[in-house]
Amino acid sequence: MKDTINRQEALALIQEYGSSENHFRHMLAVEAAMRAYARRFGEDEELWGAIGLVHDFDYDRFPDQHPHSGGRILREKGYSDKIVNTILSHGETGVPRDTLMAKALHAVDELTGLLVAVTLVRPSKDIRDVKIKSVRKKWKDKSFAAAVDREAIARAAEDLNVDLWEHVGIVLEAMKGIAGEIGLDGQLASSQ
Repeated sequence: MKDTINRQEALALIQEYGSSENHFRHMLAVEAAMRAYARRFGEDEELWGAIGLVHDFDYDRFPDQHPHSGGRILREKGYSDKIVNTILSHGETGVPRDTLMAKALHAVDELTGLLVAVTLVRPSKDIRDVKIKSVRKKWKDKSFAAAVDREAIARAAEDLNVDLWEHVGIVLEAMKGIAGEIGLDGQLASSQ
């Protein structure tokens, strides 16, 4: 039983099951945010980052069965319940978010999408130009990124015992650190 997973294993799973470029960028953003939270909480940054990276590896191939299909595949590959249940708990599967790692994964997953949306409406299309003030403004506009469940993000931050806007800042800074890898470094603006 494998009780840990590393970045190379996560990348291999993503390659094996295939992901769109945008979805891969999402997984990189979640990886960065999970690493930031691992540092904050004094946890294993490699493990938390790999969990963030691999959390949606099955989505593009099995969108209707995600994350159940990912949990099944990870189990078949010999990963422990700790790994499998963390992945399963980020979706609405009924698997409890009873570890700090599971709570963090749930808390950062949806928020990364909102931060991408906030970035893409900026003229520069560079996440490094995004300020929390901009996120607050878009947060209040319910028609902006309407599919983003703001209440779920707020509850998830609360479950982590982190103030919502501090949470937004942590994830935003993590994503700024990999702006080029996730296509939010202004290159989209210069190509238009």
